[in-house]
Amino acid sequence: MNRRQFISLLGTSAATWSFDVRAQQSLKKTWRVGVVHTRDDQTDRRNGALEETLAKLGYVQGREVEISVRTVVPTPKNFEDAITGMLPYVDILVVWSTLGAVAARNVRTMVPTVFLSVGAPVNIGIVQSLARPGGNMTGVTFEAATETYGKRLQILKEIAPGLSRVAILQGAGDANVPYAMSALEQAAPALGVKLLPMNIKSVDDLEATFLGMRREQAEALIVVAGALTFTGTKQIANLALQHKLPSCHAFKEAVAAGGLVSLGPDSIAMARQGATYIDRIIQGTEPADLPVEQPARYELHVNLSAAKALGITVPPSLLVRADEVIE
Repeated sequence: MNRRQFISLLGTSAATWSFDVRAQQSLKKTWRVGVVHTRDDQTDRRNGALEETLAKLGYVQGREVEISVRTVVPTPKNFEDAITGMLPYVDILVVWSTLGAVAARNVRTMVPTVFLSVGAPVNIGIVQSLARPGGNMTGVTFEAATETYGKRLQILKEIAPGLSRVAILQGAGDANVPYAMSALEQAAPALGVKLLPMNIKSVDDLEATFLGMRREQAEALIVVAGALTFTGTKQIANLALQHKLPSCHAFKEAVAAGGLVSLGPDSIAMARQGATYIDRIIQGTEPADLPVEQPARYELHVNLSAAKALGITVPPSLLVRADEVIE
C-alpha cells in the first residue's frame, strides 16, 4: 500500500468512525418532535399512528422521543405563530397541510422539518425537486399526479352525465388552490363542464357560500383539499346534501361524514410515512437528501346513503372500482 492509498483509507475510516459516533450519540438523546396541525375528527388517530409507528421503529414516547402536539385554526398566521412558539423546544418539526408547510418555510427555520399532506411542494416552492428536496424540508405530498383533480371531475360526470356547472369550494389564500384549479381547468372543456370557484376564509363562510352556489346554479361540488376545508368536512358534507349537490372530496373522512364520493390518500397512512422520515433524520440523514414521497395509495370511497338522499344512482362501474362503499 502506498502513502496516498494509506492516507485515503485513513480518511475514509475516520469519516466512517465519525458518522458512527454521531449516529450513536443521536440515538442516546431524547429527540424532541413537535407536531403542528389542525383539530378535526382524525387528529388523534393521526397522532396515534405517528407515535405507534415510531414505537415500532424503536422510539418510545417519553424515552427516545418526546412528541408534543399543537393544533390550530387553519390560517397562515396561526400556523406561523404555533411553529415559531415551538421551535426553541424541538429537534424535529412535523407540519400537516400545505398551509402548515408554507408557514414553516416562511418562518425560515433551520430545524429539520417533515411535511405531510402537501399539494405540489415543488410548485409552491417548498422543495427544489421531489428527488432532491434541498434545504431542511421533506415529506409526503398529497397529490400523486396533476391529473387527480381531473379524475375527481370525471367521477362526478360519470355519476351525473348531464352535469354542466360544478362549484369548486376552496380556502382563500391556500397554496393548493392554483395547482388544483389549473388541473381542473385542463379537464373541464373535454367534459363540457363550467367551473364555479367559491372561496371561503373560514368555516363561518360556508352557509353563505352554499347559497352563492345555488344562485350560480351549481349542479355538483368539488372540494379542494386544504387545512380549512378539511376542518369543515362535516359541515360541508351536510350543506352539500341540504342543497342537493353531489360532492366529490379528497379524503374518505368526508364520505364518512355524508359526502357522496372521495378520491384521495389515507391520512393515517401518511402519518406512518412521516414516522419513517423522523427515523431517518434521527439516524443522521439530512432532509435535503430524503426524496419526497407520494402517498402510499389512493382510495375511492362512495356513500350510497348520500346518493339516496340526493336522489341519484351511482353507476355499478364506479361501485366496482370503490375501495369502500358505505350503505
